[in-house]
Amino acid sequence: MRVLIVEDDAVLGEAISQRMLKQGHGVDLVTSGADANDILRHQEYDLVILDLNLPGMNGEKVLNKLRVRQTNTPVLILTARNQVEDRIQLLDLGADDYLTKPFDFGEFDARCRALLRRHQGQAQNSIRYGNLTLDRKTCRVYVDQALVDLKQREFRLLEIFISHTGWVLSKDDLIDHLYNFDEPPSPNAIELYVARLRKKLQASDIEIRTLRGLGYILEEFNE
Repeated sequence: MRVLIVEDDAVLGEAISQRMLKQGHGVDLVTSGADANDILRHQEYDLVILDLNLPGMNGEKVLNKLRVRQTNTPVLILTARNQVEDRIQLLDLGADDYLTKPFDFGEFDARCRALLRRHQGQAQNSIRYGNLTLDRKTCRVYVDQALVDLKQREFRLLEIFISHTGWVLSKDDLIDHLYNFDEPPSPNAIELYVARLRKKLQASDIEIRTLRGLGYILEEFNE
């Protein structure tokens, strides 16, 4: 999934960025509210991690402008404020969740997963489609309870497909979800990952079908 991290603390921002990159997400990191607002006007994200105390434009203004544009991207606020009134104000402003600094990274991961599930209309970490099961918490995939060995980016690509069943996803759609600004993919990267997924999921009863000139669609088939 594509994630925007807005954090002016260089150490914390880099720690969050590296953690999410290791999980296979596409990650962009900015350190000012003005930069975040500019990016969010032109680029869609699956999740925004937003600090409040930012130079140029504070987090509340970034969040307010995002919601005024009627963008429903889930936003997790990172804040040092721990008063109930502050948390109520943030939620009323349009935040989906918040974490008080300092926080545990295990809880951070769980809250991110919960926001992504909610945004995609899913209640559980485990998603079943045909005889395939994808577990977001463990980043594992099973076909008929047999573990399928997927690399992180292969897992994330499958997660995108299975979260958009019935949708035709173009190469540009997939690139927007998988890659950050500093990591432009090679022209045939998506074809390569799709080919690898098809090969590894041969025992499943789902297929990634190519629609020439349009993109790809994930479908369940019965023999």
